[in-house]
Amino acid sequence: MNNIIESFEKINSNIGRLSLQKKINIVAVSKTFSLEHIKPLIEHGHEHYGENRVQEAVTKWSELKSNNNNLKLHLIGKLQTNKAKDAIRLFDYIHSVDSQKLADVLSKHQTNLKKRLKYFIQVNIGNEIQKSGVPVNELDSFYNYCVNNARLDIIGLMVIPPNDNDTKKYFKSLSELNKSLALPELSMGMSSDYIDAIKHGATFVRIGSSIFGSRS
Repeated sequence: MNNIIESFEKINSNIGRLSLQKKINIVAVSKTFSLEHIKPLIEHGHEHYGENRVQEAVTKWSELKSNNNNLKLHLIGKLQTNKAKDAIRLFDYIHSVDSQKLADVLSKHQTNLKKRLKYFIQVNIGNEIQKSGVPVNELDSFYNYCVNNARLDIIGLMVIPPNDNDTKKYFKSLSELNKSLALPELSMGMSSDYIDAIKHGATFVRIGSSIFGSRS
């Protein structure tokens, strides 16, 4: 398990060499990995973890999080409205707000549960039919709805760019959109492209296989 720590520190070192003035948060994407597999990194002191299924996360993290206030859990997968209440209970960040219906449901549950999460709006930067996310031309109005109507704490945008070997172009576009809304955080970049994402302004990078190894 030492190689998990070594891999994590190597990523930290790569980021450190960029000599940035801002804090970069590594979200260790722990989806599908057992708690046993993840524990060395938790014991190493890392705090941010990403899951993409609410039910898996509830089973895996509920007890651990109730005993450790420092752990921060990020929902990085698509969120169905019927899972929103459980997500509000467990997670600290939700990266995939993508519809008014979901924004309304999240707003209702966090009021009822007296919790206030931090949210990213997922943007469909390449207008891909198969992908979730708000189209670029609807982003301004959707952001205003989330903030003014649903009263969500939107801290940034999130993207999963098209897989067409031109991720830098999409990172640049999302960074510009993020700046246009004056948002402080930006969630983009994974194991294969996190350095490029950070160079374009990412403050949260979602890294799984480069830390935990490949998924079976």
